[in-house]
Amino acid sequence: MKKKILTLITGCMLSGSLFPALAISPGQENQRHQSSERQEATNRKMAYKGFIGGMMLHTGYLCGRTMTVVSPSAGSQEVSVGGAPFGIGGAIRFMFGKHLRIGAEGYVSTLTYGEYHSHAKIGWGGLLADCAWKVGNCRLFIGGTVGGGSQTNTTILSPIADDYIVEEAVSYRKYGFAAVAPFAGVEVPVNRRVNIVFKADWLLNVTNPQDDFVSGPRIYVGFMFGHAD
Repeated sequence: MKKKILTLITGCMLSGSLFPALAISPGQENQRHQSSERQEATNRKMAYKGFIGGMMLHTGYLCGRTMTVVSPSAGSQEVSVGGAPFGIGGAIRFMFGKHLRIGAEGYVSTLTYGEYHSHAKIGWGGLLADCAWKVGNCRLFIGGTVGGGSQTNTTILSPIADDYIVEEAVSYRKYGFAAVAPFAGVEVPVNRRVNIVFKADWLLNVTNPQDDFVSGPRIYVGFMFGHAD
């Protein structure tokens, strides 16, 4: 008799402890379903949509501060760095959702200036992120690149002869810097996989300012290839 009573009490306790865990109200079930749907919708919105990449040429107008260059043979001269550069480079972007794109880019830019063909050369690159919007058949985008680069500057103060004699009136400098480059542009489709891209940016030296660092607007044009869902 005692054994039957203990069994009955144990069964009641177990059923009482399990019932609240198993009993889910319709409201709770609906909340779980809605939460799952929202998560799935968010995943779909940020899903990978394809990639686009290619090469671009660029020019623009760059300038630096006036600097004083001293040479034993040519003396001291004030030199202004400025003019239209020419360069080449490329970028690749991976598209997520309707607007977000993440990728990388890198470029080389050369500026010739002065009476004796002095030249400044900049190479830079980094990770980029931008947002793009479709306007008609075109895609407008705005974003920025964070990375690094280096500049070499060869300043020539007198004519250079075509010989093997070391020149004295030449200054050579090279330094690195952390770079930030905001940009904006437009992509014009040629077909489903080819786009002509126009872009403008401004390269900023954020860690190592120098008098001969050349900065200013650059204008890019090139082709981008890829596919998107």
